[in-house]
Amino acid sequence: MGRQGQLRAGCSAIIFDANREKVLLTRRTDNGRWCLPGGAMEAGESAAEACIREVREETGLNVRVTRLIGVYSNPDQLIVYNDGNKIFMVVMSFEAEIVSGELGLSNETTEAGYFSLSEMEHMPMHGQHKSRVEDALLGGDAVIK
Repeated sequence: MGRQGQLRAGCSAIIFDANREKVLLTRRTDNGRWCLPGGAMEAGESAAEACIREVREETGLNVRVTRLIGVYSNPDQLIVYNDGNKIFMVVMSFEAEIVSGELGLSNETTEAGYFSLSEMEHMPMHGQHKSRVEDALLGGDAVIK
């Protein structure tokens, strides 16, 4: 199924609360699902730069990328946008820490907050985002899924 889409690289950020018990999630404007801040890389930027930019655009927070959690792709997942574009994503998920800024919303988000894994069980989550949080909590070497 993924072969039908244009290949795109993206990133997501895992930002823990002070106790490392909850993770920052945003609620998407387009489908109402909760997700990690992130998005597509742009030409001429590194994966870390893309992560930093996407977090700033979606939340108003300035972050520093601290480690790679994993690289995620699903050959059976095809993203089809309202305009008909079909995208196959390869996403690098990073742990990041806040260096400045105030948590806010953007035209891509309707809500934001910190949530535990148990709270995520009852939330409409986007794609593999909960799995990325689980991998971050395990620590250790980066995973490839």
